[in-house]
Amino acid sequence: MADSIRIIFPQIPFVIATFSFATVIVLLEILIPYNKYVKILKYLSLSLYAYIATAIIVGGNWNQILVASLFPHIEPTSSFIMMFGAMFGATISPYLFFWQASGEDEESVAKHKIKEIGNGRPKVTKKEIKLMRADTIIGIGFSQFVAWTIIITPVGTLHAKGIIDIQTADQAAKALEPLVNGFSNAGLISKAIFALGIIGIGFMAIPVLAGSSAYAISDVFGLK
Repeated sequence: MADSIRIIFPQIPFVIATFSFATVIVLLEILIPYNKYVKILKYLSLSLYAYIATAIIVGGNWNQILVASLFPHIEPTSSFIMMFGAMFGATISPYLFFWQASGEDEESVAKHKIKEIGNGRPKVTKKEIKLMRADTIIGIGFSQFVAWTIIITPVGTLHAKGIIDIQTADQAAKALEPLVNGFSNAGLISKAIFALGIIGIGFMAIPVLAGSSAYAISDVFGLK
């Protein structure tokens, strides 16, 4: 997030940007009530559209992209296996299970179905089960679509130009700027959108990771 804000405002020192983001996130998570903070996180999820916009701006051979997406190239190499593992690790994240299960319990308490988490079995209707299933399917489907746009953006720009040594998000965003043709200032726009997307996702993801860790620890030790 600090790297990304410096893409837009390079005069901001890295240490100050990092400390500022950390301070703001901690204060928001502590001071804002959960029911209000959830609404903020919900709207922050709109920042995911930044990656979709970037993919559209940078373009590429869409016929080739669609064919390669349906029939992926597979290599029996260690680097490919590492990438394959990273993809599954980012998709099937264990913290999501803690967050969703504990979140459903909290809603049951709020709706007076049970007195407290872990005490009693709430009555769940078939309609509620269907809504949970639809919620999960839509959420996972959308996340996979966004992941797909994140993948095709560097494929159509950086990899196509032979730029394969990208270590940070800062380098990726800067590399996008000179590679776009056909739009005036499209490289600058795509770079800014990419950076803002990382910042928005950071504000959304870090509290979720922290909250999920808290859920997991409290469940293990029977704490509230």
